[in-house]
Amino acid sequence: MVNKSRVFTLVQNTIKSKGPVVYWMSRDQRVNDNWALLFAAQKANEHSLPLSVVFTLGPSFENATLRHYDYMIKGLQQIETELKEKGISFYLLLGNPPEQLATFISQYNASAIVTDFDPLRIKRKWKAQLAEKLELPFFEVDAHNIVPCRFVSQKVEFGAYTLRPKINKLLPEFLVDIPEVPGLRVKSESPATSWGNALKWLNLSNDTYPISWLAPGYAEGISNLNKFIVQKLKGYASHRNNPVINSQSNLSPYLHFGQVSAQRVAVEVIKANAPKEDKDAFLDELIVRRELSDNFCFYNPNYDNPEGFHE
Repeated sequence: MVNKSRVFTLVQNTIKSKGPVVYWMSRDQRVNDNWALLFAAQKANEHSLPLSVVFTLGPSFENATLRHYDYMIKGLQQIETELKEKGISFYLLLGNPPEQLATFISQYNASAIVTDFDPLRIKRKWKAQLAEKLELPFFEVDAHNIVPCRFVSQKVEFGAYTLRPKINKLLPEFLVDIPEVPGLRVKSESPATSWGNALKWLNLSNDTYPISWLAPGYAEGISNLNKFIVQKLKGYASHRNNPVINSQSNLSPYLHFGQVSAQRVAVEVIKANAPKEDKDAFLDELIVRRELSDNFCFYNPNYDNPEGFHE
């Protein structure tokens, strides 16, 4: 079901306990079109184990504000509901992610850990710290990139022109429709999350305000995608850089928080009844240029300072 090239083993071990397979959801905050969740469900069914999804909420993250957290948490609330309908338990942990996860794993006697790929330094540090505490298998699945970042290239690419042929060569293998999460052989339940307490715990200042013009979540993201395809895709190649024409997709927040998969967007755009030049222009930005940024952050240790510039 999940292409093995998407999966990277962080801790090599065998499943020994009868506790749940745990999917540590982070970058890809959705139930639908999520290769990491599919891999976790696959592992759970292979061993007739329950599946639990865990999201860790740290006290701060890269200067995120109330606007960011409000949008994200409203999306996570929808995820909790969707998971429970599938017999998958959901837990929100508050505090330092590696410490909270290690405690959760011990408390519930977890059998394996699956997480999603992220090129940023802080996320890689958390994974390394958690890996040091584990004696069970720990897998990372690239559910964010259409062509897995670790697989498409093993070095920093100079630009889109060097990465583009590598991605295009592999698209026939990776750009496929994504199956639904299978039914779980062993169902699980969890208590309802206290989302109000989570916001209070964050103790955010009120110097920013939640956005009102764009609603979060998978369903809203797909609705925006469909509107873009019908109303704006035609003419996109010539209109995209004109600031006085409303030609943008408005999908960036959904892609950033992982509420909608870039792969789902690509699949639907390819099927659309629109000129080839417009679809090609959009897909190049969605796939090549977006995945180039993952390549840069993953392989360049100075991705966030001037030392990372080309000579």
